[in-house]
Amino acid sequence: MTYTAVMAQDSITVTKNDTWADSTLINVQKNRLGYKKLLVPAAFIGYGVASLGFKDIKQLNFSTKNEIDEHKPDHIKLDNYTQYMPALLVYGLNGIGIKGKHGFADRSFIYATSQLISAGFVVPLKRLVKEERPDGSNRQSFPSGHTATAFSTAHFMFKEYKDDHFWLGLSGYSFAVFTGVYRTLNDKHWVGDVAAGAGIGILSTELAYWLYPKINSLFKRKKEQSSTMVMPFYQNKAVGLSFVRNFR
Repeated sequence: MTYTAVMAQDSITVTKNDTWADSTLINVQKNRLGYKKLLVPAAFIGYGVASLGFKDIKQLNFSTKNEIDEHKPDHIKLDNYTQYMPALLVYGLNGIGIKGKHGFADRSFIYATSQLISAGFVVPLKRLVKEERPDGSNRQSFPSGHTATAFSTAHFMFKEYKDDHFWLGLSGYSFAVFTGVYRTLNDKHWVGDVAAGAGIGILSTELAYWLYPKINSLFKRKKEQSSTMVMPFYQNKAVGLSFVRNFR
């Protein structure tokens, strides 16, 4: 932020250059958390919550499990890795020159924030709800943490590439869907758990992008430094002093 005051004879002119503030305002406006961005995650989370208590919706959990048990698909561990694939793709694509919306430091901060928010939802809910897993291994089924991670990373990839590489940005959701489906096929989660996990994942990333410019502006303000410079000048037969103060 720069203020310049010019004093000559009887006049004083003050100008303001606030490029940083303008860019911060633009970033905040672009990352507004409108209700439209919340519709999809709210629908997924709402369905997941409803599956815990509404008989007709909960029945779909049991009918899906019965169908899976009838076909007895092989249990695989690939879903432990596919949950992270969209995030790895973002860094890999940037590495080969297909740039996303943010640079390395900024996107890393956003991604870390999304994962913290996701864990902040998932871990307490598992302990609070105490829903038994389909395989009976424990009572931490709701919501699906793997699915939350998968959809948070997929939505992270979408947000980074949707403006310049829309279809590429969408491709991350294929890994998220695969992860969610195999959490049920591996007998680790009910359909409602997976739906809630997907909603939490998307919501977490939306919150991370919304919070980023706000948190970033706080850090920048703390690092602000100021300097003052006074210079004499002669212009149009007038003698005066130029006063410049910089806020960085």
